Amino acid sequence: MELIMNNTLTQARTLSVLAIAAALSACGGGGDDGPVTVNLEFASFSGATAVNCGTTVTGLGSPGVDARIKDLRFYVSNVKLIKSDGSEVALTLGGNDDWNLTSGANSLTLIDLEDGSGTCTGGTAATNALVKGTVPAGSYTGVKMTMGVPFALNHSDYATAVKPLDVQAIAWSWQSGRKFAKIEVTDPGGATGSWASKTFNFHLGSTGCTGSPASGETVVCTAPNRMDFTLANFNPTTQKIAVDVKALVAGTNITVNQAGAAGCMSGATDPECLHVFEALAIDWKANGTGTGLPINGGAAQTLFKAIAK
Repeated sequence: MELIMNNTLTQARTLSVLAIAAALSACGGGGDDGPVTVNLEFASFSGATAVNCGTTVTGLGSPGVDARIKDLRFYVSNVKLIKSDGSEVALTLGGNDDWNLTSGANSLTLIDLEDGSGTCTGGTAATNALVKGTVPAGSYTGVKMTMGVPFALNHSDYATAVKPLDVQAIAWSWQSGRKFAKIEVTDPGGATGSWASKTFNFHLGSTGCTGSPASGETVVCTAPNRMDFTLANFNPTTQKIAVDVKALVAGTNITVNQAGAAGCMSGATDPECLHVFEALAIDWKANGTGTGLPINGGAAQTLFKAIAK
């Protein structure tokens, strides 16, 4: 569905006057030329079912098992809206705050879909499900972004970093950067449950990193592991973006850790990362030769999808 963000005569021929007015109202704009506000809403799902920290999630992995959400946070950066002619327009975030940061040519938002309750006790009560910004009035048909922290903002000490890069729980000191995503599911039976490995951790971040930013060294990472994705035919007034935990772990036995870290922590040869990186459409190979780059711009990714509000 095409989102119309101004009400010129030419665009009036493509949508009814009422449809244009509705789109303008929902986006917060009304002028022909001025910027209009766009709200991109995220939500946590398992397949077609909404999930949260208090939900028993069914049918995860292979074989399908019950699980509970333990954490669900990720950074998205450099959001762009796509016009009907295929050109891209950057979304301008508002002022820097607890969840948003614009620095130079880069911008990012921390999406936090856990609320610190139930099995998410390692999280925080504060949540954020929105990327909110402005674009010039125009005709837009889709949205494009990266799950990850831009290189220029990633390699710094979280203890002295500006928000939202100052969160210790998603700092990744041993890899000199941030966890771009921290999505964890746990045995619903707790310590007495049936899983051999009680938690499946998915931590996305750059790996093979060398160089200490604290001492002024240049950081180099062999696998960037930033996930690009595009949602075509996306209308933020009627749709939101679901992050699908079920799709993330499809084909993975989340109850047993085969080797290395518990779950997939972006290890170059960790067998638990095989299907996870397939869901992200990031180049990963079991022999460690994966580039860590998006495959075909993330066209085949299954983690994020557009759903009705």
